Amino acid sequence: MSVDRAAAPSAQSDSTGVLGRVRVPGRAAAAPSGEDGRHTVGRRIIRRLRRPASPPDWVLVLSVLALVFIGLIFVFSSSLAISQELHGNTHHFALRQVIGAGIGLIAFGVLANIDYRRWQRISSLIIGGALVLLMLVLVPGVGHEENGAQRWIQIGSLPALQPSEFAKLAICIYVAAWLAAKGDEIKRIPLGLAPFCFIIGSVGGLIMLEPDLGTFAAISATGVVMFFLAGAALKHMVILFIGGSGVLFLIIGLFGYGLERVRSFFNAEEFAQDAGFQIINLVSTLGSGGLTGVGLGASRQKFFYVPSAHTDGVFAIIGEETGMLGAMIVLAIFGALIYRGIRAGMRAEDRFGTLLAFGIVAWFALQAFFNIAGVTRTIVLTGIPLPFLSFGSSALIASLAAAGILVSISRYGRGEFPVSADPPLNDAAPTRDVAPRPQRPPKPSPFHSGRGDGG
Repeated sequence: MSVDRAAAPSAQSDSTGVLGRVRVPGRAAAAPSGEDGRHTVGRRIIRRLRRPASPPDWVLVLSVLALVFIGLIFVFSSSLAISQELHGNTHHFALRQVIGAGIGLIAFGVLANIDYRRWQRISSLIIGGALVLLMLVLVPGVGHEENGAQRWIQIGSLPALQPSEFAKLAICIYVAAWLAAKGDEIKRIPLGLAPFCFIIGSVGGLIMLEPDLGTFAAISATGVVMFFLAGAALKHMVILFIGGSGVLFLIIGLFGYGLERVRSFFNAEEFAQDAGFQIINLVSTLGSGGLTGVGLGASRQKFFYVPSAHTDGVFAIIGEETGMLGAMIVLAIFGALIYRGIRAGMRAEDRFGTLLAFGIVAWFALQAFFNIAGVTRTIVLTGIPLPFLSFGSSALIASLAAAGILVSISRYGRGEFPVSADPPLNDAAPTRDVAPRPQRPPKPSPFHSGRGDGG
């Protein structure tokens, strides 16, 4: 009996290349006696639980750890004065950041050792939980207001939680799972653009009620990057750009939110003692470090010359204390993190892993750009924290959790076989890799001459 070996790879193919996993003819083994094939089911479950993983991408891991270490140093240095002023000691903010780093590093280690595909199955639960937390922020008695914005959940004496930071990771996971499931259907407005706008609008709308324009912009931009990389139609991207710009101008112009920052960006010197005070001092602080800086911990601008020096302005303090060389080292580490993250996404065997890796990388890259460009007065100051470096326990934990998933993609995305290539439950036949034969051209029909005249 002949076996069509060319058709076999299409049913049980390996997505990594042209080799397919097919049965070897004439060597089919019978199911174990007395078990009716149930032992094979058990082996399949064990094989999935013990899915082989590659060693971690150590460049990626070390880049993350280096940024966390640098962040702890400069949060302590930049928060000395404000911590003493508000809490009577110099280490209040630094201690909170250390606790956040400890929790985040635990999450980083755990998630790096969990197959990232598990999050695809529960992506709806993840985004649902994020929406519930964002709604709880707006509940009186639960949401905590500070500096005119209600962005935190405060329960008793427990540390405040900022749900919008975890919503960034939830958006990356859910949008990646949704885009992977939709495939080419995203090129159609009813199945692609319209639901995408609803997803981003639901999360972004709750964030704007806090309000937090910077986080809204970061989440929207990250989602748009993922939508584009998934293969969205060019005309849909144009619609998103025009619509997004309109929404942004509407928020700033109609509601006046962020209008002072826009004015201070164009005319900072006219508002030097008011709205332009922060941006003027950020630029002068960054430039005062020269080539090698004034020395670690020797910053003078952190003594109330730079508002929010330990959050929005931490990069300016880095530039002052370590100079242009220190700032360039930080940028180089970010560059290594972004490059290795893109590399992990490119090597992932499944669409979900690729889109998730690109989404997390876009999140880190866009936030770093918004923060550093704001500090250097390249764009309007957004108030977005610098990933891994700015003070904020919630932001640090969420960023480390996302970095752990990125490491997981670099490990499990290169497994020997994808889950979809598992043999049928009762197939105990030995297998080997064979190259599929090229398809032969069809034989000419006896009812057609081949001349195109039907004769």
